[in-house]
Amino acid sequence: MAEEIKNKIKRGKPSHFMSILGVTLVLLVLGIIGWLVINTTAIGEHFRENVEVNVFLREPITPADSAALVQYIASKPYVKKMTFTTKEMAKKKYLSDGNEDWDGILTENPLPQSIDFSMKKNYVESDTLKNIKTDLEKQTYVTEVKYPESLVANLNSNLKKISLILFAIAILLSLVVIVLIDNTIRLAMFSNRFIIKTMQMVGATRWFITKPMDIRAIINGAISGVIAIIVVYALIKTAEGVVPELRAIHSAGRLLFLFGSMLFLGILITLVSTHTSVLKYLTKKLDDLY
Repeated sequence: MAEEIKNKIKRGKPSHFMSILGVTLVLLVLGIIGWLVINTTAIGEHFRENVEVNVFLREPITPADSAALVQYIASKPYVKKMTFTTKEMAKKKYLSDGNEDWDGILTENPLPQSIDFSMKKNYVESDTLKNIKTDLEKQTYVTEVKYPESLVANLNSNLKKISLILFAIAILLSLVVIVLIDNTIRLAMFSNRFIIKTMQMVGATRWFITKPMDIRAIINGAISGVIAIIVVYALIKTAEGVVPELRAIHSAGRLLFLFGSMLFLGILITLVSTHTSVLKYLTKKLDDLY
């Protein structure tokens, strides 16, 4: 009898292909949107950490005083990377930007020395930068502190708007994905409803009926997740080949989180939908299945 039941289950295999295909396509869409969401966050972090603050020094200043000031700024928790620009380095940069040399007009280099640093992303806020500017300009040998104020204000404002919009889209899409996967699985299980009922009528226990189908659901969900992950990864690599700048924000950790979420979601929803569908058909009368 058990062998006969197994043979009946095997006849339902064509529905597995459609189930895997449907879940894969839905997870693929979710993966692409997820990649866009995490990339938006990464782009925001990339821009924040490339905001440069320029601290211009008063002349004359001794090497000991400039070293003390460098040490003071380096000790601050908001500094990510720092460089000391001498007058000669400032002149080279000035000329490399396409400006004319002043030799023969000026006898001295008018460009000041400066301490230039980029900031950690959590500190790149308008109010925080204003406080940092005020603090540094109180130092004896600092004449002026400059940073792109309008860029920081617009960057944070626009990133917040984009993040909220993408977050809303992601939540809505997640709900749609759950519904689509659930409907795909239920449709696949609908073709097996008579098999499920036959197993019950010949005396099979609920556990005996649901166990193989739950295992099959886990396998199908895992297969769908892996296929979707492979396709999304291929699309990401293609995008990075077309737009090399995307490699600068590439993060293995974020991709692993995305792919893990896709795999987990595929297995979880497939399993839950399959199990609830089987239980539904077990509680129905035979006449209600037609």
